Amino acid sequence: MAKQEMVFGLHSVQALLKSAPQRVQKLVLMRGRQDDRVQKISNAAKNNDIPVEIADRKAMDNMGDEGNHQGVIAFVSPGKTYDEHDLYELLEGLDSVPLLLVLDGVTDPHNLGACIRSADAAGVNAVIIPKDNSAGLTESARKVASGAADAVPLVVVTNLARTLKALQEKGLWVSGAAGEAEQTVFEADLRGPRVIVMGAEGTGMRRLTRETCDELVNIPMAGTVSSLNVSVATGVVLFEVVRQRSSS
Repeated sequence: MAKQEMVFGLHSVQALLKSAPQRVQKLVLMRGRQDDRVQKISNAAKNNDIPVEIADRKAMDNMGDEGNHQGVIAFVSPGKTYDEHDLYELLEGLDSVPLLLVLDGVTDPHNLGACIRSADAAGVNAVIIPKDNSAGLTESARKVASGAADAVPLVVVTNLARTLKALQEKGLWVSGAAGEAEQTVFEADLRGPRVIVMGAEGTGMRRLTRETCDELVNIPMAGTVSSLNVSVATGVVLFEVVRQRSSS
């Protein structure tokens, strides 16, 4: 049998059945769950000739994700892996102003999933991560992304600084979030072709990444905490881009 991945949860499985039903090899539903959301998933599987198995909670808990599957697990073929070449082809095919998100050193799968979810909501064209020192698209990341992982390309690059320079040569402006920045994200002009770079919690962006950015911006903090969770900060910055673009 071909290599399989598991996708957990109502939103993630429903989104996958909508965007790429050909990837779903088998669906497992929990015995006794017959609500409307599960019924919609079951009907989508039937319409796409996808086998459905019924299992009890204990058996599904043993499949993984510590019981957070919400009674729905899909066994799927691996999704497409994107690299630098795919990224440049994607940019060439866009008919809108590009918006890319770079996550430099985000190692928590839950944070990666949450960032991808925010990226999808903000209309980001692709999320870029380095090959090393980064979380991958694990089952947990997919669950948190709530279907967005199959809507937003995740591009894995071997040399992040080189990729950023290539994007600059293509006319994109690189804005990195850093606590020491002199201008706030609300003062910066974020309306043009844009790459938003977010660093790891605690350490922030790596030195070479920071030096490659065209500008640095910060999120002003009024309380006692010195920084936000990276997924929260990502949402703040991305939706400031959305706000500025919608008002221009």
